[in-house]
Amino acid sequence: MCGEEDALPSSRGRDASTYEPSAVDPRSQLIDLVNLAIQRSQAQGASNLLAQAARDEWEEARAARMPQVSLGASLLSVGNKASNQELVKGSQGHASLQVTAPLYSSGRIEQLANWRGQLAESARYGMLNSEQQIALQTVALALDRSRYHLQIQVYGQYVRRMSCLIESLETIVKSDKGRSSELVQAQKTRQQIELTVDQTRSTLRQIETRLRRFVGDVLPPSASYSSLLMSVPPVDEMQSDAAEAAEVQQLAAQARAQSSYAESVQAANRPQVSLAVNLDSNTGLSKSNAWGAGLSVTIPIFTPGSDYGLSAARKRAEAARLQKEDSIESRRYRVLDVHESATSSFERARSVVEILRNSDRLRTATLQQWQLLGRRSLFDVIGAESDYYGLRILHLNALSDGQQAVAILWSMGRGVMTPIK
Repeated sequence: MCGEEDALPSSRGRDASTYEPSAVDPRSQLIDLVNLAIQRSQAQGASNLLAQAARDEWEEARAARMPQVSLGASLLSVGNKASNQELVKGSQGHASLQVTAPLYSSGRIEQLANWRGQLAESARYGMLNSEQQIALQTVALALDRSRYHLQIQVYGQYVRRMSCLIESLETIVKSDKGRSSELVQAQKTRQQIELTVDQTRSTLRQIETRLRRFVGDVLPPSASYSSLLMSVPPVDEMQSDAAEAAEVQQLAAQARAQSSYAESVQAANRPQVSLAVNLDSNTGLSKSNAWGAGLSVTIPIFTPGSDYGLSAARKRAEAARLQKEDSIESRRYRVLDVHESATSSFERARSVVEILRNSDRLRTATLQQWQLLGRRSLFDVIGAESDYYGLRILHLNALSDGQQAVAILWSMGRGVMTPIK
């Protein structure tokens, strides 16, 4: 009798032992991989710096309402000669102190600060969105890596099963040369499976190359993620989360920023009042002191093109608002699509399980009838084995597709790391 575990190894000397999953906790491994990917990401570092720069610009805009003080000084060598008078020369020093402070700006300074503040908030949400995208890509690649590791194990069992059949046929052919065609058929089937294993290994290497791009050249042994992301969250909850996603909040902050900028443009055409204090002192060849203090009032009367500038600012604000609404609507429909995909994948996996049980019983019975009773042909045996292992791969892919869909669902809201943590 041929079993997957006690059968002979592949004719190429390859088996699935190299691809056994590690005993590491899959949850902690995924968290470590994502954290490492975020730390290594240059794009994330750039997003972080842009967020810091936007916050610094906000602080600069807020400081515009504070008094500004400037000090000026000069030291000159001067001379003066008038007709019928002797030349008078010497040194002349000059110092000035100026203090200006905005008292009333019709809201222009406040709205400019709000504009910068919302841009800073947009940059912060952009950084969070970048972090979530890196987490999703890392998790997706790790899940795919685990998928193909498991596929290689299944194909390895299939190869060992066929190798055992080949060994049995080699014994039979020694006494019955007329059955050599069956041996050739079994060998051909094993070669086809080994070709599939090679293709699967190639796909696995490609995925590991992409994963190294995020986490570095040294990859830990793949853990088994079969217990993670197996529950499909409620669609209503995911749609609510999608409306609060970092990318949506980024667009909302941009819309508020454009609205504040439009208000600042409008306020620039209103009266502006500021306080000005000047102190001047001269010493040296001539001495004098002067000071002045008062209010400066600016009332715009005619500013050509200002209406167009205000109209453009308001249109940009409305465009940003529509972009946010479109993103929310798009995400809601995307949630419905991905939710259906996840549900369908897990339902397909559950359906395959029952078929798989019957397929296992059928292949066992077919093998026994061929070996012991001679009532089945080798083609029946090979067909039953192919059907069984094909169903195992189908079940594995259905589970993996469901996990990927669940990961995408969470990434459109609070982030894929929420259910993992």
